[in-house]
Amino acid sequence: MKTSDFYFDLPEELIAQVPILDRSSSKLMVLDKETGEIEHKTFKNVIDYLNPGDCLVLNNTRVIPARLIGEKVDTGGKIEFLLLKRTEEDTWQALVKPGKRAKIGTKFSFGNGKLIGEVVGLAEEGSRIIKFHYEGIFEEVLDELGNMPLPPYITERLEERERYQTVYSKHNGSAAAPTAGLHFTEELLQQIKDKGVDIAFVTLHVGLGTFRPVKVDDVLEHEMHSEYYMVDKEAAQKINNAKKNGHNVVCVGTTSCRTVESATNEDGIIEETSGWTNIFIYPGYKFKMVDKLITNFHLPESTLIMLVSALSSKENVLNAYETAVKERYRFFSFGDAMIVK
Repeated sequence: MKTSDFYFDLPEELIAQVPILDRSSSKLMVLDKETGEIEHKTFKNVIDYLNPGDCLVLNNTRVIPARLIGEKVDTGGKIEFLLLKRTEEDTWQALVKPGKRAKIGTKFSFGNGKLIGEVVGLAEEGSRIIKFHYEGIFEEVLDELGNMPLPPYITERLEERERYQTVYSKHNGSAAAPTAGLHFTEELLQQIKDKGVDIAFVTLHVGLGTFRPVKVDDVLEHEMHSEYYMVDKEAAQKINNAKKNGHNVVCVGTTSCRTVESATNEDGIIEETSGWTNIFIYPGYKFKMVDKLITNFHLPESTLIMLVSALSSKENVLNAYETAVKERYRFFSFGDAMIVK
């Protein structure tokens, strides 16, 4: 299986730069995973594809303001940190630009010394291990000094930080939003509950590895970055109940899907658990729990489009993407959505 098998041509102007005013008014493509048949709806119509007894699974991670702009303590040279994941108390793995300035032992200042970061180690793909020194509570310092880590393909300034959070975000820890969830409003979630659909919250802290391009020709040689996930007892019970009673488990986003599949054992039971996952789902994968997927439109040749293809087929998904381009759907983080049913 070649990475190039998952290529499609995407005009740059279809990459959404800003979120639309009403979260749930984006377009929704409906893809039948078996037949490849396509319908065009509005996201509010997603409720029509959820049935009483189904379980809708949402990732309640919250994006931290992980981008820090500062300067080298001794020379004043500019530096940018992008925090990827906490490795231990006050210590983070981070991408650093420019990397050549970030040698072990080098210190950097943010907010006129409110936060000092010291490079204490090297990590994969040129990232660094950073030890932070500060007074007070780290999350509050970061909230004051940090910026939202928008993906590089978004060049417009984000006016409201909360538009890059889901309305149900709860647990801080992500370097990127679980973007399929951005379409839901409190009102729509209430309507879904009122219909008799169970809602289960799981957590996966999204790292940038999710969005990194696949750099190898052979898909099977790609290595996923590990991400922290958590499934509590209540979520596990709701998901298991839906499956046991013959209803659908519907995941919102590839992150929820990967969490559910990571936490489901070989007997098809999801367990209360937490840990790190680097599960890589591509065509040929046999889903243990997930029946339907609500997702955004992803980068060509990405692990995300491979995951969606695994639930349907490469041919159906690439045809859907070509249709989305033709119909001028908006792509990526602030773009439109698809349900694979």
